[in-house]
Amino acid sequence: MEAAALLHHLADAPPSVVRMEIKSHFDALTDQQRRYAHHISRASFLGTRIILRQVSPESEDIFDLILALHEACDGDWEALRQQTGANPDELRAFLEYAAQFLGNVGNYKAVGDAKFIPRLPESAFRALVSASEQARTHYENTHGGIFACGKTGLMHLGYPEDGHMTTYYPGSPSITKEEITLVGAVLEAKGLAVYNTRLRKTASGDFDLLIASASEGAPEGGGDVGEVSEWELHGRLEGKKLRLVFGDHSAELARIAEAIDGARDNAANDTQRKMHEQYARSFRTGSAEAFKDSQRLWIQDKGPMVESDLGFVESYRDPHGVRAEWEGFAAMVNQERTKAFARLVASAEAMVPKLPWPEAFEKDHFLSPDFTSLEVLSFAGSMIPAGINIPNLDDVRQTEGFKNVSLGNVLSAKAPQEKIPFVSDDDMALFSKHRDGAFEVQVGIHELLGHGTGKLLQETAPGEYNFDRAEPPLNPVTNKPVKTWYRPGQTWGSVFGSISASYEECRAECVAMALSCDFEILKLFGFGSGEQDLDGEGGDVLYVAYLQMARAGLTALEFYDPGARKWGQAHAQARFSILQCFLAAGDGFVRLKHALPDLSDLTVALDRAKILTHGRPAVEAYLQKLHVYKSTADVEAGRELYERMTAVDGEFWGGKIRDEVLRQKTPRKVFVQANTVLAEDAVELREYEPTPEGMVRSWAERGV
Repeated sequence: MEAAALLHHLADAPPSVVRMEIKSHFDALTDQQRRYAHHISRASFLGTRIILRQVSPESEDIFDLILALHEACDGDWEALRQQTGANPDELRAFLEYAAQFLGNVGNYKAVGDAKFIPRLPESAFRALVSASEQARTHYENTHGGIFACGKTGLMHLGYPEDGHMTTYYPGSPSITKEEITLVGAVLEAKGLAVYNTRLRKTASGDFDLLIASASEGAPEGGGDVGEVSEWELHGRLEGKKLRLVFGDHSAELARIAEAIDGARDNAANDTQRKMHEQYARSFRTGSAEAFKDSQRLWIQDKGPMVESDLGFVESYRDPHGVRAEWEGFAAMVNQERTKAFARLVASAEAMVPKLPWPEAFEKDHFLSPDFTSLEVLSFAGSMIPAGINIPNLDDVRQTEGFKNVSLGNVLSAKAPQEKIPFVSDDDMALFSKHRDGAFEVQVGIHELLGHGTGKLLQETAPGEYNFDRAEPPLNPVTNKPVKTWYRPGQTWGSVFGSISASYEECRAECVAMALSCDFEILKLFGFGSGEQDLDGEGGDVLYVAYLQMARAGLTALEFYDPGARKWGQAHAQARFSILQCFLAAGDGFVRLKHALPDLSDLTVALDRAKILTHGRPAVEAYLQKLHVYKSTADVEAGRELYERMTAVDGEFWGGKIRDEVLRQKTPRKVFVQANTVLAEDAVELREYEPTPEGMVRSWAERGV
């Protein structure tokens, strides 16, 4: 890799380390609630090694190496430095790498999917590692993976066929996109979900479906598809076999299930108890159907004091967009902030008809969800989001419902002296004042009315449809009857594949941009009187929301690799496309301003007076297409639209603009989280300093 390109893969110096503030909310819990939260926290974090294996072959050994060095010096890093002869800058670079690694749970950025490497020389890294025999062993087991940068493709997550890194298809360098698709179609036809699996192509060309389960054999009585364990493949895979192999991540899932049993024993009600029984059954046996049942119960558990969810949830990092990363969280409800989201839920049915599609493309009834503002105690995952709308299971969310959560102490977390590039001096005071409020409005609408709306036109069973097949609805984009829909067994993710995650994030962000223009919604969050007034407080928040989105579309270029012509992050790709939508609105609605030829004074300029006349109509036109193509399974039109809107030309956007974005990029926050310790029936909360040293200690004491 060229030296200039390699600079962008060096670990942040320094990383932006912040603490997840939770003590006051944890202290307000009863003893039983604290025990419940503790067991869920443990179950969530016990999946850490699963996440590490889902990132890269070397990640688990890097994790163990860091913890082995902490143990060797008992957290006295200065003593380790003196023992190994490292200089202070080398030790600091190691600790900064360790903090970023632990904050991302792997050596690829959770946002961007790009590999990062230490800033100290490899010889200095080896010298530090020499302090511990265990650390040396783990270092050798990485086979040079920590510093390896010779193959540019392997610096990004993606398909093996494209030369990228993935461990969702372990030991399968020759597996192709077509093979993944064909095997997926077989499993779809058999009714076997794949979100808790990995797929391995063997030396003989057969395929093993690795099912995550504590049990290393098929469950007694058979799994989700009965007692079958192998199928002969046909068509373009004629002569090959597909085997079901249970026991992927078995040791971790056994411990997770045991922790879930502890949560069940401290549950607040029967719904929670049954929910945890289904979690445990899924994790022990590998049953995707049991996990689905856990999610049905989870959405019925309304208004718990301790909120949680865990399992194989988000499919952002699988290049095929169907296999999910482990994540789990335990959080406390912030009753005061939840009131605003409750008001939004109450108004949702009146807001849905304002979206730019006919009622045939919307659910028959809006399934009013639980929507809470949470303060996170523990979040195990490569990325901690600002908001969540789950479950990601089409057959549950389309007919039974979902939940929304906003993560308050993630939204409010700030690094000291945080820079805000690309905002003009004239806008900075207003932007700084309202960016948190504007983002909370955006997250609320995005999760509830973005991910929570829309109907998939389906053939639900052979010959059975959830729409009038004889007189199909008119497509508002073409003004002709719809010609495509989802066939039995197909899901949104299986049809749209690799673009599905980013496409859906874009659709939800567009809903947020369209409906944030509704001053009644702004009033629900405490901004303005509800009357349209672009110059009042509501108008200020709306202006900052649009400016923030435009700026996010610009900074998104950090996560685009012009060499591979590949986006590395779903939300970034989505926001870039929305910036393009703003720019295409015309009449100077959004402009990129600069006076200097090197673009070092680049800012985003947005005409507040044109938000309603230019911005909203442009977003709604884009949103209508995104939504209709998704609803009708029109992947051909959807892919063409989305790839066109997210295309990055090499000279201007992929060259000059991206270079300036990279020059001014700010480190993404990594969170130091508390631990809980159960002693008899009491739970102790242990917090740590927001420093690289505190980050390492928190993980060392986590015992995973």
